[in-house]
Amino acid sequence: MPSHLRRLAGLIAIALTCVTGPVRSEEPAAHATASVPAAIDDAALVDALTFGITPDDLACMRAMGREAWLEAQIHPPTGLRLPPASQAASEPFQDGGTLLERFSAYGAQVRVISAMPDDEARRRAAKDVGSVEVRSGERAVGRTILAALSTPDQLRERLTWFWLNHFNVYLPTTYLRMFVGDYVDTAIRPRALGRFRDLLGATLRHPAMLGYLDNAKNTAQRRNENYARELMELHTLGVGGGYTQGDVEQLARILTGVGYGFTPEPRMPPDRQRDYRRDGLFVFDPTQHDYGDKSFLGRTIKGRGYAEIEEALDILARHPATARHVSTSLARALLGDVPSAALVERLGRVFMDSDGDIAQVVKALVRDPDFGASLGRGFKDPVRYVLSAVRLISADRTIRNPAPIQSWLKRLGQGLFGRSTPDGYPLDAADWNGPGQMVSRFEVARLISEGAPALFALPAEDTPPPEKPKPPPPTVQNAFYETVLRGRLGAPTLAALAQAKPGPEWTMLLLSSPEFMHGLAPHEALR
Repeated sequence: MPSHLRRLAGLIAIALTCVTGPVRSEEPAAHATASVPAAIDDAALVDALTFGITPDDLACMRAMGREAWLEAQIHPPTGLRLPPASQAASEPFQDGGTLLERFSAYGAQVRVISAMPDDEARRRAAKDVGSVEVRSGERAVGRTILAALSTPDQLRERLTWFWLNHFNVYLPTTYLRMFVGDYVDTAIRPRALGRFRDLLGATLRHPAMLGYLDNAKNTAQRRNENYARELMELHTLGVGGGYTQGDVEQLARILTGVGYGFTPEPRMPPDRQRDYRRDGLFVFDPTQHDYGDKSFLGRTIKGRGYAEIEEALDILARHPATARHVSTSLARALLGDVPSAALVERLGRVFMDSDGDIAQVVKALVRDPDFGASLGRGFKDPVRYVLSAVRLISADRTIRNPAPIQSWLKRLGQGLFGRSTPDGYPLDAADWNGPGQMVSRFEVARLISEGAPALFALPAEDTPPPEKPKPPPPTVQNAFYETVLRGRLGAPTLAALAQAKPGPEWTMLLLSSPEFMHGLAPHEALR
């Protein structure tokens, strides 16, 4: 066996024995202090709250000061910010026009095709329309990945991915591929650090969710309980959150008439007409709503149309079970590990006291002793692992083609918009640290360390540039490594790197190390 493969095999063994991390105490910790604990050094804090540390991110924090940097991350400016080069790279992945305009044009095409008398012509036209759906989904994946890689508002993008997974929709579901990009850009990202109640309402009104979980088919005449069940089990109260099958049935009644489309307003009596709602593609149709009174979670909700939906969402968003469920999931995502019961209790209190202010919950988490204790002990899910590796090796270059990244994520079992079930991808370390996953990670690390020149080329659908020599492989064996990364590596990893050839082999071993897969621990001098 070649020497570099022997060293890699040694690192695999190290990774498999280290991935679970030490057992965490369930004892309640002291109350969170007013600032980030001093034992968390700048580099470890940046790495924990971003998609992976880069020299620029660390320099930015040190220039601003850690508290000012944290406040800027928790309260970012409105709108997605990208560096100019990354903004230019994202242009090919933008959809023209509003979602309503694009879906209206799509619907018109479908109607024309349906009326075609010739079977062969109809099949060809349908294939062309299908390719429109596919390209729209690919653009959504592309711009979401580019945003995660390059925005300076990294914490918001981390939470955008978290909430997208929490309120999961599945991309390969026919024309829903046309909705997912708008779902990220208009429903999820703008509210990722806002009030949970607002985020919950935005996902309910988006056609991506209404189509995926079938609520557009939920009418007074023929109820569909899919969305009502997942809204409680996954999005708010959680399993064991105190609801019954009867509550599912009552919530489904409340949600009747909530759907999407661009059909004309139906005829209805004046008292119902006042309750008709349309916002883009979202529609509340009173003619499809059950106006009877409902008994939901022990409360009577009077039948009065759209106001019932708002009341039900208020109840769900402010329920103690929702505070526990959401706090648990959020802490698990940012710690990369299962949070202690005591931490969940503390965060749940912040959630309830702040009326579901996500920014306040995140701030409390970062300033909690459990957060500092978790650094270097959690485990990166595939999305964070791949993006952190790409960010590290491309710190001085612009990613122009995210297609290889989506391919790697699929290979690792976590492709964007690729979870077919409503529960979203699991985020516990045990779901991602098995032997098969490790082997796949090392192969992805090899591809990244060899330069992955396709990342820096134009997307495949564009006109390729003239043939050029491949760019040199990236190097991480530099001053940033010596001053920031090296001191956080264990003796086995340092020994393997010392024997590796400079260049791709060395970089592959670094990206394959257990320390990189866990995220940065505080520097030895601060332990």
